[in-house]
Amino acid sequence: MIESVKVTVYRVSKSAVLAAVVLCAVYPRQLSQASAQASIQPSTQPSTQARPATIGEQQATEDRLRKPGWWPTKGSFPRTDFVGDEVCAGCHADIFASQKSTSMAQTAARASKSELLAKHPLNYKLGTYAYQASANGQTATFSVTDGTTSFSTPLQWAFGIRMGQSYLFEKNGGTYMAPLTYYPEAGVWDFTVDQPHSVPESFDKAGGRHLLDSEVRGCFNCHNTAATTSDHFDPEHSRPGITCEACHGPGADHIAVAKSGLADQGTTLILNPRQLNPVDSVDFCGSCHRTWWDVTLSGATGLKSLRFPPYRIENSRCWGKGDARLTCVACHDPHKPLDREAAAYDQRCLSCHVNSAGAKPTADHPGAACPTASKNCVSCHMPKYQVVDIPVKFTDHQIRIVRPNETIPE
Repeated sequence: MIESVKVTVYRVSKSAVLAAVVLCAVYPRQLSQASAQASIQPSTQPSTQARPATIGEQQATEDRLRKPGWWPTKGSFPRTDFVGDEVCAGCHADIFASQKSTSMAQTAARASKSELLAKHPLNYKLGTYAYQASANGQTATFSVTDGTTSFSTPLQWAFGIRMGQSYLFEKNGGTYMAPLTYYPEAGVWDFTVDQPHSVPESFDKAGGRHLLDSEVRGCFNCHNTAATTSDHFDPEHSRPGITCEACHGPGADHIAVAKSGLADQGTTLILNPRQLNPVDSVDFCGSCHRTWWDVTLSGATGLKSLRFPPYRIENSRCWGKGDARLTCVACHDPHKPLDREAAAYDQRCLSCHVNSAGAKPTADHPGAACPTASKNCVSCHMPKYQVVDIPVKFTDHQIRIVRPNETIPE
């Protein structure tokens, strides 16, 4: 059982920040925007790094969490304030049913319940080391041997579902990440991000990477619901996956006012992210997918930043001073599975861009017409790139005209 601990520290060294697991979208924040903004001068930034026009309104997640009220990953609310998504389904049955099929809802599971691990057991040879892992609905195990020495342990958690699923286990009182991840899109087992991509130097290192306490909290706070309550980290009592209250906040007060009839008068006592302005909306998703400031302060710019859509989209020329038609939820409904077809996004692009070569931009459609095509826009303007040395391609959300042989902007 992963031990409950009191949450008191969120800042770690830059090396620890950069070591955070990429498939866990959140990470320990080294600095807040408020404490670092003055020290980040244009002359110290890479020349290719964009600086959004809304930079003064954007915030690091750590700064957002210090403010009153709800924000994703905030851990100050008591567990009794969380009612569970089944209660939400009483009034929002259709949304509840649809959201359960999303990758976010399935982004964490007890390892024993992992369907991916049950269907695709690990049997992997790396130098002299042989790895195995499997799940059967009741238990999940991970083992490694070099033919002389062996190590076997139960797996506790499976994190991730679409881009890759990684596994946690306990060893000597610490939490470890298994060195191999299953990548469903490629249908292969391969190295876990932030693991050495080579034959381990020793048997001790062959078992996986020991995670910092701050990394463990970061993974659980963004992959589970209510992993931290009353400022106390307690993942064993969290709800696996991103459920209603992970985004909208604890629902007990909302349920109470709904039953009293006050909700009909506009007193909902629940956060509706659709009411946020464009900057806040993107930062809201960035609380786990990383805001512009989160990425900048951690130094995770360049090719690795492709993993962080909020950062990329706010570096887009289209973003300008912030446009509600270019937020994360303008294209992605968090209550529905991700649409993988390029053509599905054309209507969103054409809500800003005119659709005729001879047409002139207007106040409502300020974007010029594309001289090449009027469909499958994202296939050209938001290309996919493989990041690091894992078999996964990420869509670049920095919307732009992609020139042949150009360097990917930071």
